[in-house]
Amino acid sequence: MIYITGDTHGEVRRFFEPQLPCMDWGPEDKLIVAGDFGMLFGNGSIDAEKLDLLAKCPFEILFLDGNHECFPEIFSFEEQEYCGGRVHRIRDNIRHLMRGQVYEIEGLRIFTMGGGFSIDQRMRIPGRSWWPEEMPSEAEYAEGLRNLSRCGNAVDVLISHAAPTGSMRELMRNGVFSFLFPQEAPLGDYLEKVAAMTRHRHYYFGHIHLDRELPGNRTALYHSVLCLNTELDGPAPEQV
Repeated sequence: MIYITGDTHGEVRRFFEPQLPCMDWGPEDKLIVAGDFGMLFGNGSIDAEKLDLLAKCPFEILFLDGNHECFPEIFSFEEQEYCGGRVHRIRDNIRHLMRGQVYEIEGLRIFTMGGGFSIDQRMRIPGRSWWPEEMPSEAEYAEGLRNLSRCGNAVDVLISHAAPTGSMRELMRNGVFSFLFPQEAPLGDYLEKVAAMTRHRHYYFGHIHLDRELPGNRTALYHSVLCLNTELDGPAPEQV
């Protein structure tokens, strides 16, 4: 089974809390973290200790990058092919799902786009607690569109860290946010474009520290742990 949750921000306990369903998972099960994994944050032995603990989990951990990550540390790991897309192999059971990739995992086609803008950037130290690679590059945007085109612009699931612009505007209408951050606008607009041009069954994102269902089969994730195999409604979208 494939499960998904929101930002974990380096909190190892999120993977071991007894109330979570992962306590009964086995080696065939997978947990996707929708960005801000936070276990690689330029902290040397502390990061290694956290990853070694997670390596003991009986299930596989797949994570998108968010904005609060040490990108040079992530990029230092070996790049591999995994289920049709590119990943960084962190441990035998831990992989970074790279930006603009399409994966075929347990019969589900999944598109991923990490990255986001840090609203607390001014409080962070460049190269120590903030890295400029947090926002996707034009090359990563383009690769995502190419990979979607190769699969006929049809996937089962879209997953990003940041929210599409339309979802942010919906949250603004409901009083959750008062304004959009212009620095993140290119990413939000890109994600909205991807959602509009791609036939899909559901869209999941993290970043905003909120668990909420939104119009258009979209879900904001934080602490919730959902099973993709049972969440998705309807048949798989057809390629054209």
